[in-house]
Amino acid sequence: PDQPKCLSFQEYCNANGYSIYKECLDGSRSVEEIIKNLSRSNLRGLGGAGFPTAKKWEIVRQQPTPRVLVVNIDEGEPGTFKDRLYLSQDPHRMIEGILIAAKVVDIETCYIYMRDEYPEIIALLRGELDKVRAAGLAAHVEIQLRRGAGAYICGEESAMIESIEGKRGLPRHRPPYVAEQGIFGRPTLVNNVETLHWIRDIVENGADWFNAQGKPDHPGPRSYSVSGRVARPGVIVAPAGSTVNDLISLCGGMADGHIFKGYLPGGASGGILPASKGDIPLDFGGALADEGCFVGSHAVVVLSDQDNMWDAATNLMKFFAHESCGQCTPCRNGTEKAVAMMEATE
Repeated sequence: PDQPKCLSFQEYCNANGYSIYKECLDGSRSVEEIIKNLSRSNLRGLGGAGFPTAKKWEIVRQQPTPRVLVVNIDEGEPGTFKDRLYLSQDPHRMIEGILIAAKVVDIETCYIYMRDEYPEIIALLRGELDKVRAAGLAAHVEIQLRRGAGAYICGEESAMIESIEGKRGLPRHRPPYVAEQGIFGRPTLVNNVETLHWIRDIVENGADWFNAQGKPDHPGPRSYSVSGRVARPGVIVAPAGSTVNDLISLCGGMADGHIFKGYLPGGASGGILPASKGDIPLDFGGALADEGCFVGSHAVVVLSDQDNMWDAATNLMKFFAHESCGQCTPCRNGTEKAVAMMEATE
């Protein structure tokens, strides 16, 4: 497939790219300084779970060597496309995040688990990683690109690790957690594309700069994948804690002829809320959790008066019935029963 026109390796280097990483290599920026900076920032795992990034790095760093990094680019949550956009435009920002993480956490192998439905991004990443290796920047870490097979469940970290190991992608029982025993039994750090995308900026500009881009009580920026009945769908970088009404406004309002009726705050698995609850901050926990919903990977799907909510809910249930990994009876059988009941005429 035709590759997107991204910021090339040379263009990225010309814009101060990899300079922060080189400072990590030569010791002018210490591991302790970087961890402290990340700890002060509100950077979280932005693939869905929202676990504090610095805490995760510290936990894995305390485990015995050899340690492994896995980059989760499965992006299988319906309505999510932010990682694809970042990789198609500026892949080296994530790659520099990988290299900094590998240096700080003392990691010798990195697996990039890439959604196979992104063939143009896979081809792009292979070429750009070759340039990074040729420049001698990845001497301390072996980076391998692995393709997923299109299973929604492999977005869950332990199922993804099973898939990388060559097994069927099924979630593991916990404990032990992957930070202790992950891929091939080794301590494993799992990070998302957007999480790694912000690493260089936080180290370069400081935690205060990063946190100031959020709203009160919701520090930091977020990348929201906004789709549905808006005038200009796309990835919106907005303060953490933005509401769906904020995002609709940033997308140029509702599409012509459509009236805001409801929305999915966090992709297919995040629930459905009515327009009357359009002022809830879209962030981890808080008022959104009180509604039984969650922001997950920040995929916001806007529905209008021209959408049938029952049909939308049925469509989502069909997705989960199809994508159930089958390990738990309530999910394996329950989702199918729910679809049958929702499709019944009475």
